[in-house]
Amino acid sequence: GMPGHRRILMGFAAGAAAGLALHAAWPSPPPGLAAFLDYVVDPAGRLFLKLLLMAVLPLVVSSLILGVAEMGGAARLGRIAAKTLGFTVLVTALSVLTGLFMVRWLKPGVGFPPEARAAMLQTQRLPAGVAAPSQSETAVQRILALVPDNPVRAAASGDFLAVMVFSLLFGVALLRVEPAKARPLLALMESLFEASMAFIGLIMRLAPLGVGALVLGLTARFGYGLLVHLLGYAAVVVSALALHQFVTYSLLLRLAGRSPLEFFASIQEAMLTAFATSSSSATLPVALRVAESRLGLPRDVSRFVLTVGASANQNGTALYEGVTALFLAQCFGVELTL
Repeated sequence: GMPGHRRILMGFAAGAAAGLALHAAWPSPPPGLAAFLDYVVDPAGRLFLKLLLMAVLPLVVSSLILGVAEMGGAARLGRIAAKTLGFTVLVTALSVLTGLFMVRWLKPGVGFPPEARAAMLQTQRLPAGVAAPSQSETAVQRILALVPDNPVRAAASGDFLAVMVFSLLFGVALLRVEPAKARPLLALMESLFEASMAFIGLIMRLAPLGVGALVLGLTARFGYGLLVHLLGYAAVVVSALALHQFVTYSLLLRLAGRSPLEFFASIQEAMLTAFATSSSSATLPVALRVAESRLGLPRDVSRFVLTVGASANQNGTALYEGVTALFLAQCFGVELTL
C-alpha cells in the first residue's frame, strides 16, 4: 500500500479541507454541527493521542536501558566509542540549537488565535511537567526534581524526564551486573521495546483518521488562521532540518577533509531510503552497505558507529522536538528562557 506518511498527509489534507468548508458555511457552528464536532470528531482525535501517549512509557524505559547497555558493551571499543559519543553529543546539540534559533527568529507560534488556545486547553490538559515552572523554584530544586525517589510515581504522574533519568541510571547499574544475570532483563527489555514499537505501528494505522479528526475539529471552529500557523510551524521544522543537513554537515565534512558534494552523492541511496521510510532502523542495513561499498570505511568501525547512531544519534528528532516545544510555548504564551 501507500507509505504511512503519505496516508497521514492525505488525512491531514482531507480533514483541513472538510473543516475549512464547514467553517466557510457556518462561521459559528449550529447545534447539530457542534454536537457532531463535540461527540464524534474531537473524541476520535483525542483517542488517537491517548493511544499514542499510552505507548510512550514502555518505549522510553526499554529503549533507554537497551541504549545504555549497547553503549556500555561498546565501551570496550574504547577510543572509537568515546569519539562516537562526543560526536553524537556535539552534532545533536548543534541540531537542537539550529531549531531553537529558527523558532526564536521566525516565531511561528506568536499570534496564535486566543480562542483556539482556550479551546485546546479546555479539551487537552497540558501534560504534566509542561506547566510553567514556578519562579520560586531554584535551579538546584529543578535538577533534584529530575531524580525521582519513586520511579513508579514519576511514571504514574507522567513526569517523563524523571522516568528517563531513572532508566539511564538503571541501565548504567545493569552494566555492572555479571552478563549471565543481566541477560534475562535485557531480553525482557528487548521484547518490551519490540512490543512497544509494534503497538505504535498498530496505532499509526489509525493516524490518518486521528490526524484528520484533530485538524477537522480545529479548522471547523477556527478556520484558516489556525492552518497558517501550523504551516508556519512545519516550514520552520523543514528549513531548520535543511540547514542542519546541508550547512552543518557540509562544514563538518570539510573539517574532516572530504568534499560535501562527493559525500552526499555517495550516500544518496541511504538518504533516499531514510526519506521514504522515515525510519532509522529500516535505513540501517542500507547505510551499512553504503558506508562499506561507496565510502570505503573500515567495516568494524562503520558497523559500530552506524548501529549505535541509529538509536543514539537522532539529530532530526532532537531538532523537531525542540522546535515543537518552543512553538507550543509560543502558542500558549509561556516564556521559556534558553
